[in-house]
Amino acid sequence: MIPYNNLNGYLRKTYGARLNKICIDGGFTCPNRDGRCGIGGCIFCGERGAGDHIAEKIPIGTQVKTYIDRFPGDVQFIAYFQNFTNTYAPVETLRQRYDEALIDPRIKVLEIGTRPDCIDGAVAELLAEYDKKYDVWVELGLQTANDRTAEVINRGYSRDVFERAVDILLKHGVKIVVHLIVGLPGETFDDFRDTISYINRFPLFGVKIHSLYVMKGTKLERMFREGSFKPQNMEEYVDSVVYALLHIRPDLVVHRLKGDCPPDLLVAPDWNRSKDEVLGRISDKLRKAGLRQGDMYGRP
Repeated sequence: MIPYNNLNGYLRKTYGARLNKICIDGGFTCPNRDGRCGIGGCIFCGERGAGDHIAEKIPIGTQVKTYIDRFPGDVQFIAYFQNFTNTYAPVETLRQRYDEALIDPRIKVLEIGTRPDCIDGAVAELLAEYDKKYDVWVELGLQTANDRTAEVINRGYSRDVFERAVDILLKHGVKIVVHLIVGLPGETFDDFRDTISYINRFPLFGVKIHSLYVMKGTKLERMFREGSFKPQNMEEYVDSVVYALLHIRPDLVVHRLKGDCPPDLLVAPDWNRSKDEVLGRISDKLRKAGLRQGDMYGRP
């Protein structure tokens, strides 16, 4: 048995089966790129945001249908708006684009990747409407609770903005998944520990933990080439994730424990290619200690 509350386990309990995730480019941009709060995006973000693997400039409905057609029968799906900031548009535009994706009754979950500074009451009301028919998850890219690090990575907002977004979404009954990154420039283990303590303050639904990899064409690549940034090694990453799992709530759904970079765009670290090994080491470390998620929740 996996020693943490992983997403597939949650889906099997809730829907009786694993759900396939349709990664969608909704045609959005980001306020950290168009000048509203910054230019160039976060230092680790590629030119296509989180969707470097998604085919460009294809209508949303076509993206969804092309994927679903590969799985005839009773397979169920998650419609995941992944690329850039998927609540960064007028509400009617959001409604139109979400509806373009929700074209098949086998889609059970609407998952929205976004930024806390793009959540307001009107957006939350819209998401709550969809929550009457679908399981709606909003993924907020916090990355770190340290505002000093947030400036280094050019995140574009302070953590009080995250707190306001969480409050708005919870008041509308929308589930929240928080996105964290391990090994950010200048961060120590104590910084990561503080971030875990911080997210434990909120009644979140899930957490997504990513390794920080260096992608071609990013500011982080320039920092890496210049020697001002050095990625964590695999053991450092595994130790950080194990700490996080032990100290988060036992019922928090773990959506991911490692970031994936398209192989042709990965600069470093090379171990980032070894997803199965990384996940195996995390589980092995917990099992050998006879521990599982949440065993140290509420403890230093």
